[in-house]
Amino acid sequence: MKARHKRFVFLFIGMAGLGLAVWLLLNALDSNLSYFFSPTEVAEQKAPTDHVYRLGGLVESGSVQRGEELTVRFVVTDMAHRVNVEYTGILPDLFQEGQGVIAQGRMGADGVFVAEEVLAKHDENYMPPEVASALEKAHNKGVSGMQKL
Repeated sequence: MKARHKRFVFLFIGMAGLGLAVWLLLNALDSNLSYFFSPTEVAEQKAPTDHVYRLGGLVESGSVQRGEELTVRFVVTDMAHRVNVEYTGILPDLFQEGQGVIAQGRMGADGVFVAEEVLAKHDENYMPPEVASALEKAHNKGVSGMQKL
């Protein structure tokens, strides 16, 4: 084999290996990403049904129901739509009705979001940017009636 052909083969193998490495890296990153969705986006079916994602909004006042052992059911709203959430575990100390929350999990077959993790806001003035943006969008739309998911 001539030197020119050897160079071409090595270049081809190197490019194929690099392409494979990039594909594997992107595939691994995509499976670990957790996208944020508001209750309105969930109601509009923009959220994936087979993938873990984050749901953010406000905990609706009067919606927290404590069940057996550590199971808690509550409603997350962006003032336009509502999503029922179920979480089994210890809630953060700062979790309260009427406060900002982000729940990470997936939508169950019964239409209830099953959270694996619940994050509450940290202080009186802080609201996660995604939650603030979703609430502002809902407010700007001027939606008066809330729809249940």
